[in-house]
Amino acid sequence: MEPVERFQLDALAYLQCALGLLGSVVLRRMDSAYGRYASPGPAFRVPARAAWALQELPSLAVPLGVCAGTAAERLRRAPNRILLAMFLVHYAQRSLIFPFLIRGGKPMPLYTFVLAFMFCIYNGYLQSRYLSQYAVYADDWVTDPRFLVGFCLWLIGMLINIHSDHILRNLRKPGETGYKIPRGGLFEYVTAANYFGEVVEWCGYSLAGWSLQGGAFALFTFCILFTRAQQHHQWYLEKFEDYPKFRKIIIPFLF
Repeated sequence: MEPVERFQLDALAYLQCALGLLGSVVLRRMDSAYGRYASPGPAFRVPARAAWALQELPSLAVPLGVCAGTAAERLRRAPNRILLAMFLVHYAQRSLIFPFLIRGGKPMPLYTFVLAFMFCIYNGYLQSRYLSQYAVYADDWVTDPRFLVGFCLWLIGMLINIHSDHILRNLRKPGETGYKIPRGGLFEYVTAANYFGEVVEWCGYSLAGWSLQGGAFALFTFCILFTRAQQHHQWYLEKFEDYPKFRKIIIPFLF
């Protein structure tokens, strides 16, 4: 059974790569339906805080369930435990902390919420099952340059993501409405500093784990967030005449 499931996990990783590329194409051809882009139509919507908390929660709950319900032999080794902890720390922040810091926030269309919820189940299972049952690392992997650089990138990316979200939350003073140009942090260089942080985070996770499953997640993240960042960048350029033209889309000094 083990070779069969290992093959299935690899197949799921390749499928995730394909979904990322397909999702990027689809997002380019249709308007996003969240936040500032959501139309005021009659479609059923989920309150912002509830949507973010519930849609991200499977990426925390599924891995905990996978590990609790199986022997999780590989988690006896430090590299596997650290890598899984990296994944869980991010989603603990995204599902248990981030949603409750949101100020206002527009309700999310139900289908957008459902798609995000399903992806988090998918990816939570893929990453946790692989790390808990099949990922094989030497005991000294935690001193390997790939792990050390990857871990540092993961930590830096998470801090950038959290700091950038803080800037976005505090753009408006109490009682103010409307949109403003983000200032401070990496927003001085790119339009989507929060997305840049998340891309760096998962690229670091992928490097530290050196696996197909981690690489697939990083590729999926980049494909989706880069496309969204392009949409944000164009929106700011059209909305604000004084928007800094030197700012890149998502990667400082590149694009």
